[in-house]
Amino acid sequence: MRALPAETSGTPVPDSKAEQPPVIRRAEVVAFALVALLVIAIVTVLYFAKAFFLPVATAFVVGTMLSPAAGYLERRHIPRPVSAVLIVIAACTGVAFIIGLIASPLIEWSTRLPELGALLKEKMHMFDRPLALWQQLQAMLGGSETLPGSPFQMPKFEWVQPTFEFLSPTFTEFLLFAATLILFIASWRDLRRALIMTFADRDTRLRTLRILNEIEGSLGSYLLMVTAINLGVGAATGIICAATGMPNPAGLGALAATLNFFPIIGPVATFVILIAVGVMSFSTLSAGLMAPLAFVGLTFLEGHFVTPTIIGRRLELNALAVLMALAFWTWLWGPMGGFLSSPILIVGLILKEHLTPADAPQLPPD
Repeated sequence: MRALPAETSGTPVPDSKAEQPPVIRRAEVVAFALVALLVIAIVTVLYFAKAFFLPVATAFVVGTMLSPAAGYLERRHIPRPVSAVLIVIAACTGVAFIIGLIASPLIEWSTRLPELGALLKEKMHMFDRPLALWQQLQAMLGGSETLPGSPFQMPKFEWVQPTFEFLSPTFTEFLLFAATLILFIASWRDLRRALIMTFADRDTRLRTLRILNEIEGSLGSYLLMVTAINLGVGAATGIICAATGMPNPAGLGALAATLNFFPIIGPVATFVILIAVGVMSFSTLSAGLMAPLAFVGLTFLEGHFVTPTIIGRRLELNALAVLMALAFWTWLWGPMGGFLSSPILIVGLILKEHLTPADAPQLPPD
């Protein structure tokens, strides 16, 4: 019999280079577990040490945003420590003015809480039928046994004090924030130089310098543009409230401008407040909903046309990433965490762009 050739005999070739599936090594699993534990430890420390890290982190972010203004004043032969104090005083003055516009109607309304509660209870009679249907549905599903004909119960105001304590920082935190902000702006150039010179390699120093320059420029541009947009939204909201006959249009406009610094939840909160004020201020539901509906149109134009056009593609953020960052930082640090969520996200994207290797695998174009 003739022998079969080696390639047809069915025996495997010893030096075959067939592709093998990737193997997850134990060292990779251990490294991933250690990184996960490190992230959990950092989040835990940030959560329980909020009283220290929140004002310091806010001062660092706001100070980086205001550093271009300090550099501009320094180029006009104003010493950097003096410019830092002037910038902080100007910022605090603007914030105090906005708070004054908002606090004036709030103080007036707080003195009329019983009257406003009775008025709101009277206005809520227009929702008697939907509430009756909702209570019937609850009874069918085994929920509350409240009779459909029972009167609507107004919520108690026990939430006012906990909400105020949640929203307002303590005096110590504000003092730590102000002192850190002034010192950070005054010594930012020295801090930059020290951070860059920490690395011995020249390429690493240049990369660090590019990262710091881009973070400073991006955050400065973000603060300037977002502040201008929010002031425009506040002015337009005040004009809408004045045109529709809403009370305290200046205060409502200032409130809209302030809440618009908080992505997503800020416009929603403004819309709810406008509905409440409109329902209590007008005799008909249609008149009370004019200002809220006009505000919805305003925020639609601002979110889909004005902000993308002014900010541009460079600072445009993914909506899902903004929502996730907003939810996480608000849970971690409250309302100020929500304010810091977008700047922190911008910093993270800049770091990813500069620290990701240039030869990393890329997806093919669509």
